Amino acid sequence: GSRFGRTLAAHFDRSEHTQFSGERTSCLKFEMVDSQYYLPNDIGISALDCREAFRLLSPKEQLYAHYLSRASWYGGLAVLIQTSPESANIYALLQKLFRAQAPQQLKATATAAGLSAEEYQAFLVYAAGIYANMGNYKSFGDTKFIPNLPKEKFKALVWESLVFEESPSDIEALWGCCSEPLYSLEDKVKQLGLGDKGITTYFSGNCCLEDAEFAQKFLDSKKLSAYNTRLFKSEVDGKRCYEVRLASAEKADCCDAEKGGETFCGRYEFEDAVFNVKRGDYSFLMEKVCQNLEKAMAHAANENQKKMLEEYIRSFTYGSVEAHKEGSRYWIKDKGPIVESYIGFIESYRDPFGSRGEFEGFVAVVNKAMSARFTQLVSSAEVLLPELPWPPAFEKDNFLKPDFTSLDVLTFAGSGIPAGINIPNYDDIRQTEGFKNVSLGNVLAVAYATQKDKLTFLEEKDKDLYIKWKGPSFEVQVGLHELLGHGSGKLFVQDDKGKFNFDETAVRNPETGELISSWYKGSETWDSKFSTIASSYEECRAECVGLYLCLNKQVLSIFGHEGEDAEEVVYVNWLTMVRAGLLGLEFYTQESKSWRQAHMQARFVILRVLLEAGEGLVGLKECTGTDGRPDAVITLDRSKINTVGKSAIQRFLCKLQVHKATADVEGGRALYEGYSAVTADGTHDFLRLRETVLLRKEARKMFVQANTFFKDDAVKLVEYEGSAEGLIQSFVERFPDDAEEVEAQLLEMTRADSTCWC
Repeated sequence: GSRFGRTLAAHFDRSEHTQFSGERTSCLKFEMVDSQYYLPNDIGISALDCREAFRLLSPKEQLYAHYLSRASWYGGLAVLIQTSPESANIYALLQKLFRAQAPQQLKATATAAGLSAEEYQAFLVYAAGIYANMGNYKSFGDTKFIPNLPKEKFKALVWESLVFEESPSDIEALWGCCSEPLYSLEDKVKQLGLGDKGITTYFSGNCCLEDAEFAQKFLDSKKLSAYNTRLFKSEVDGKRCYEVRLASAEKADCCDAEKGGETFCGRYEFEDAVFNVKRGDYSFLMEKVCQNLEKAMAHAANENQKKMLEEYIRSFTYGSVEAHKEGSRYWIKDKGPIVESYIGFIESYRDPFGSRGEFEGFVAVVNKAMSARFTQLVSSAEVLLPELPWPPAFEKDNFLKPDFTSLDVLTFAGSGIPAGINIPNYDDIRQTEGFKNVSLGNVLAVAYATQKDKLTFLEEKDKDLYIKWKGPSFEVQVGLHELLGHGSGKLFVQDDKGKFNFDETAVRNPETGELISSWYKGSETWDSKFSTIASSYEECRAECVGLYLCLNKQVLSIFGHEGEDAEEVVYVNWLTMVRAGLLGLEFYTQESKSWRQAHMQARFVILRVLLEAGEGLVGLKECTGTDGRPDAVITLDRSKINTVGKSAIQRFLCKLQVHKATADVEGGRALYEGYSAVTADGTHDFLRLRETVLLRKEARKMFVQANTFFKDDAVKLVEYEGSAEGLIQSFVERFPDDAEEVEAQLLEMTRADSTCWC
């Protein structure tokens, strides 16, 4: 399942004090709740540096990277459609405004329209946020963000603009479509979710959890993956009808060119309902993706890359996940390429049900020096895996040595950029054929720049250590998390023919000593079984593996840390984790008692486990800050990490693996949901601490990416400054040949489905 190979979203420091505007401080509570839904004017925006990496590529490699980037950028626009009903309309409005007037020119217009400098900056930050998140919901935390300036000021700016002067009726119509949802903060639209819990465009507005479960049953019965689908429900003559829409360039539902009918297009009676499997979701964008993959094929470095692209093209043409799996098999075989990439409907974090993938595409260049360390970690994996706290029978039969490289990102299209990735997310391939790990070096480099005065919840003496060792310790954690976290552990399976992948007469549950009594059957996967908790639970398992194995001297020395330095790396890694657990409270919604971010929930769970271990290992106390407002301090006793800490993680990690391996959803849920509960009773008042965390949170950084253009027989790299203006300009120039057609198509896709959301 998709969280089995997961992106490691960095524990980027999120600790900046919320900016309170002077006249509003009297109404602290209101301001605090509100600020969560704005991006602050001083939000961090950094350019991803890839100039050197790109310069070192041969002309052929540059062309290959260029066309893969084009495919990624076109496909990434599908995320607008996958995020919210209004995202594509907002995107089109902004693109039109800025194409007519660059941010610098629009500034004079804004002043004329009566906007203050702060309000214009807030407008630019909002636009940058839409581009960076590919929609109006944060990619990390899934909450809505709205412009931090009055609606009438936003409208005045649009009305004063050059594009309004040129085509007033078009712009007025576009404003009419999106002005309401642009600013709405009604309860249901505050976050992504299913049914009355939030907004989603993976399901029509009349779907609830029961519909998602019922559709999963249907999909399983046809052995059809949900990754590239959306679900639309209607009623015809009193009968429930569901449309399962596949993402594909091809719109026709019957197609001779498709191999063996693997997308199952057609109409099916299922229990008391009807299912129609149809093609053509995001068809214009999928066609653009295919055209560019076709061009990239001409510059592929080897047969594996060619075959991989061929299968991807088949997948995006006909909507076949089977073809994407085939492509992923060739991708795994393409070991250590200079230009690395992956593209498709990959991560299912944002489907409230947890099984539909969001489109992403990345292109990156290998960083040789950093990759050498990861390669050494891979070579040591066979020695390290037996150190993990579960019996040998619970480990994969043989460790499939993955590729593990450090990459500098050239292009990462989608809703956000992670720090590390472990893919493919197809369980069957991961268990028997292998996977790849990547750490995104130029993302990590930018993500750590932490200023001391923005470091919350730590004692003064820990702050300097934290700043010094955060980068090195996180590199160790990313490596262990991806490779030995996501890459370890067996799933017990009985296939359709009744064959077991383990000895059911001998394998015992280490927790109970009994023979194991449950396992995955037929087409059940980790994702389909553990659905709503699968993502976070798997992240938690991988994070625990990182904490547990970073105590190993051999691991530390692979990363070049010996003696006292090694101790500091361990201390800061564990300290980072418990602090991240506290910061995680920002991503918990009290009203619906739900978590909005898989990694942050996982880190909170780990904090709870380590607090429960007692013996003074972790201290967490509330206090009053120097500013007179509520604050908190978290401490870690370094002398107890190797004893109390290690044994607590050891026990917990074994439980996580046993429930996972044996498909024990009930036991796994009870364990995980128990630790995920955020309550006011017990040793700590986590609801009150959550208020403190919200009071002192820092907005997550946004990244500006370069563009590539093919001109005069050469590929030219164009970089932009790390600011809201730079981010906006990069998107304005991203589609030089067909921006207007792209926007028209996005608006048309949005219009066609507009009745499905109410």
